[in-house]
Amino acid sequence: MSKVVLSGCILVPESELRQVKAALAKHILLTRAESGCLVFNVTACPSDKTRFDVYEEFESAAAFKFHQQRVATSSWGTCTKNVTRYYNIEGLDE
Repeated sequence: MSKVVLSGCILVPESELRQVKAALAKHILLTRAESGCLVFNVTACPSDKTRFDVYEEFESAAAFKFHQQRVATSSWGTCTKNVTRYYNIEGLDE
């Protein structure tokens, strides 16, 4: 079983920044509490207020897929439907 690592960023439409920022703390808390989550960091970019750098590590593909499924139906998933995601994922064989 190999670890899954996601790295990259999200770009948030400026008109949705407030709602995304308001939802972010709960999203981080819930994700870090998931079984199999090793690292989950979302950091605001100091030079671009619409960019957030993302780094995630999950202990397995199953844990990562569970996270993706949970997020898809969560308030975070709804809140960020217009966010552009640029991710690199390692360790996930699809």
